Amino acid sequence: MRRSNTPYRIKRLYKAINHWYIKRFIAPQFDSIGTIPEIAHPRSLVIFGRNIHLGKYAQIICASDNCVRFTSWPGKQGDAEIVIGDYCLIAPGVRLSAGKSIRIGDNCMLAANVTISDSDWHGIYNRIRPFRCTQPVIIGNNVWLGERVIITKGVTIGENTVIGAGAVVTRDIPPNTVAAGNPARVIKTINPNRRMLKRELLFSNPEHYFYNQEQLDKLMLGNNGWLNWLRSLWKPNHRD
Repeated sequence: MRRSNTPYRIKRLYKAINHWYIKRFIAPQFDSIGTIPEIAHPRSLVIFGRNIHLGKYAQIICASDNCVRFTSWPGKQGDAEIVIGDYCLIAPGVRLSAGKSIRIGDNCMLAANVTISDSDWHGIYNRIRPFRCTQPVIIGNNVWLGERVIITKGVTIGENTVIGAGAVVTRDIPPNTVAAGNPARVIKTINPNRRMLKRELLFSNPEHYFYNQEQLDKLMLGNNGWLNWLRSLWKPNHRD
């Protein structure tokens, strides 16, 4: 469909069911959670393992054909951990795979198909025993990872940094920079003294934010009729 024919009341009902599903089935899978997150297509969020923590006001966009996966593997030295800070945005296809530790700061944005792994999972000469080549990954506050970025083991990315689409990050990236390429290298600096609008600003007044989202739905869907919606489900045309 090129536009949504869904009536506003149906959208409200869908959102209520979605919120209930997240609270009932998704939230208990985290070891700690700040607030009930906003998750698009929550049945496409796959969580495996323990010590997985999610901060407040997270927004996770899943897709039925491109799920989001958080995986922390158990080991002899204890379960691995995944810690995601407050106000983070996670797009479809993001994969976080921890053999030891992945920590993501506040206000971070992970674009579609970002992959973060803290392990090689097998050695070059010993390909039988897993988890022997593992080093923690740390993503600082307010980091933006572009589409299809790959972060490998042992990497630390400093705050405010942007990693360009398709980059493969194999070494530490300093704060307040833009990095791109394979392997990723710094190509630009960011002025840390310039005012920067972070995602937390959206939620400085949460009630106002969610009210505005509701009003936007009403504006976009308020004129959608029930019969036209049912017709579009059964027999869509070029206007749909």
